[in-house]
Amino acid sequence: MSIAELFKTKNTVYSFEIFPPKKTSSVDTIYSTLDQLKGLKPDFISVTYGAGGSVANCLTCEIASIVKNKYGIRPLAHLTCVNSTRQDVAEILRQLKESGIQNIMALRGDINPDIPRKNDFKYASDLVKFIKENGDFHISGACYPEGHVESADLIEDIHNLKKKVDAGAEHLVTQLFFDNSAFYSFVERARIAGINVPISAGIMPVLNKNQIERMVSLTAASLPAKFTRMISKYEHHPEALRDAGIAYAVEQIVDLVSNGVQGIHLYTMNNPFVARRITESISSIISI
Repeated sequence: MSIAELFKTKNTVYSFEIFPPKKTSSVDTIYSTLDQLKGLKPDFISVTYGAGGSVANCLTCEIASIVKNKYGIRPLAHLTCVNSTRQDVAEILRQLKESGIQNIMALRGDINPDIPRKNDFKYASDLVKFIKENGDFHISGACYPEGHVESADLIEDIHNLKKKVDAGAEHLVTQLFFDNSAFYSFVERARIAGINVPISAGIMPVLNKNQIERMVSLTAASLPAKFTRMISKYEHHPEALRDAGIAYAVEQIVDLVSNGVQGIHLYTMNNPFVARRITESISSIISI
């Protein structure tokens, strides 16, 4: 079953994101994370793709296969194209097909100034089109509630997203956000533009101040006043900030589900403790 088809069977699809171990760690370290996440019964688990030149690139398919074949959970394998040729992507698609992986998250990927960019794919929509032409895969894509940092404005951002969907993306996952009103406005813009595929809301619980500063610098996510007050009050108290961050994420999810969100995609940061705390808090809500 494709991930897009899941949304026809559930009111709220609930999923996790994990990332490959760092190059200094064995792939076996992911087993500990997955052992604990399995009991939380996500509908699918996405596996991120390493930055260009990272050993994590070749681990995505391997870990996605582990998710599927060892843990019996539907995997969503990330695939980026900013540092890949068409031949590179074709080889990865071959590996994914051999592993029985049908669902791909097609992304342009972050530009690394230290790695020369390839020119075969300029946008994620180009990658989506290539995947559709080279295999029987189901494709998800990324979207940005407050606009991609490189878009001139929100209109251009939605226009580019429509290109991605028209090229074959069947499901969208948002970048993190901390203001639910930004998500609701985004969904309204998308539907007006004729983007009618399922949309999962990406939620990232904040565990420390450095994390939030880094993510905001990359995504330009706005910070509501109550969120900044939380960070300010607890930034020097790690356990309190962790618990407050979990509570904030739970509050976001409860509001989203109450307003009919189609999917919740939890950025776990490979932290099963946090994933469990959040899942246990919302399990009865997302099962309705």
